[in-house]
Amino acid sequence: MKILGVIPARYASTRFPGKPLADLLGRSMVERVYRQCSKSTRLSEIVVATDHREIYDHVVAFGGKASLTSPDHPSGTDRCFETLNQQKSTFDFVVNVQGDEPFIDPAQIDLLCASLDQDTELATLIQKITTLEQLLAPTEAKVVLNHRREALYFSRSPIPFVQKVPQEEWLKHTVFYRHMGLYAYRSDILKAITQLPVSPLERAESLEQLRWIENGYRIKTVETDAEEGMCVDTPEDLEKAREYLRRVETPD
Repeated sequence: MKILGVIPARYASTRFPGKPLADLLGRSMVERVYRQCSKSTRLSEIVVATDHREIYDHVVAFGGKASLTSPDHPSGTDRCFETLNQQKSTFDFVVNVQGDEPFIDPAQIDLLCASLDQDTELATLIQKITTLEQLLAPTEAKVVLNHRREALYFSRSPIPFVQKVPQEEWLKHTVFYRHMGLYAYRSDILKAITQLPVSPLERAESLEQLRWIENGYRIKTVETDAEEGMCVDTPEDLEKAREYLRRVETPD
């Protein structure tokens, strides 16, 4: 099975313009993500998908492979599809790796890839929620599953609702799951979902995966208990990442 790893790396960002090029102790954010992906044993090839020539040239300069894509894509999923179409080889699946997670664990990529077969349409990682703060945070997408461990629904609200139990005790009564932002798409399904219009539930929750569910596509979930890597959304997050690297990284 051939799997293409795609790292969407958009230049424009409301909170952090030029984030993929931000310096993390001598290496850019995008290079660190690329290096982590390169440690995966399951990805056949890795490409940075960007809308900006400076990022493209930077990736090529450090020895990576890059793809120039349209600046008008509404999501990383659309950027993944254009990148897939630019490849000379064919791939069975595409894995979308977030471009702002410089410490992503390659074992988590391999875990998701190991779950894929030709019956899989879409797949993603989930994790049990262990704190009330996580459960109630609107920045955390929660997910409920069917008996086949496929996603029934994603929400920024805590789901399911536990009737007749104080909210602070919900975790004692029900297992809750959070969504982790790593996706795998079967190549033909990736093409199909990028043709779909924005759906009502997606518009309400601002979660693109709801568009896929609303249109009948199946999202397999794979549970992990590993710690999630640090996501860099803001310049403040970048400073935290630098501090982390100063503690753990040894010189080459």
